[in-house]
Amino acid sequence: MRKHIQGIDHVVFAVRDLDCARDTFARMGFTVTPRGFHSLGSQNHCVMFGETYLELLWLPPETRTRPFISDFLARGGEGLAAVALKTADARKAHAQLQTAGLDPSEPIDFSRPVELPEGRREARFRTLDIGAAHVPCSRLFLCQHLTPELIWRPEWQPHASGATALAAMAVISAEVAATAAAYERIFDVASRDIAEGRLIDTDNASIAVVSGKSLANRLPGVWVSARQAPLIAALFIRVADRTLAEERLRGGGFHPARMPDGSLAVGAAEAHGAAMVFG
Repeated sequence: MRKHIQGIDHVVFAVRDLDCARDTFARMGFTVTPRGFHSLGSQNHCVMFGETYLELLWLPPETRTRPFISDFLARGGEGLAAVALKTADARKAHAQLQTAGLDPSEPIDFSRPVELPEGRREARFRTLDIGAAHVPCSRLFLCQHLTPELIWRPEWQPHASGATALAAMAVISAEVAATAAAYERIFDVASRDIAEGRLIDTDNASIAVVSGKSLANRLPGVWVSARQAPLIAALFIRVADRTLAEERLRGGGFHPARMPDGSLAVGAAEAHGAAMVFG
């Protein structure tokens, strides 16, 4: 593993209606943070876990600063448009990735206000992209949190569904070995065989690279996406109690399907473009 990449920081849903997305994830039993307003013009809500989080991201139509959001939506609708990797030092990560020939962009800083009981504070971030030619699918960037205490607030981490962590994400590819190799180069780590394809272990959540057929076998009857491969098709969420998770999902109006391993899956049509698997 590269010294200046510490696994997955967060995954990004590009959504067309942020209020609708917030309501969807709240009905799934997630605690959703208040709406954030980035200095770059985008707006978000987040679902926080101990080390990672899910970001629901929306770009107002008149805003041109983050075109990857509108470009992703135009190519196939809502879904997982980006993955942020965790770094403690974006500038050192930039130098390391540059040495590895991964064409990183220069780090940029941005912020958003956070309303807390003690008053308004400014959450600050430093990010850089990995060169698009080296990225298997969607946007892949590094995120350094300059004020992590304003993001990982304890009151935002308990979830009514019993969700505790982002365990893994599944990437569908027609060329599993080649896509896995691209992730191997980015993380500087070897993938390993799993029944469905190849697995890249990071410091926290894993990345499974699979064929469409093998993911369909893993999630029988669950619709994942109509988007062209390669794509990030599913998230696997760790829960403390599957029965509690099922009760919360059904109470929220969802139709979770029991998988052969006992986990629960909500199809992409109900979850803004990506299948959600609770287990």
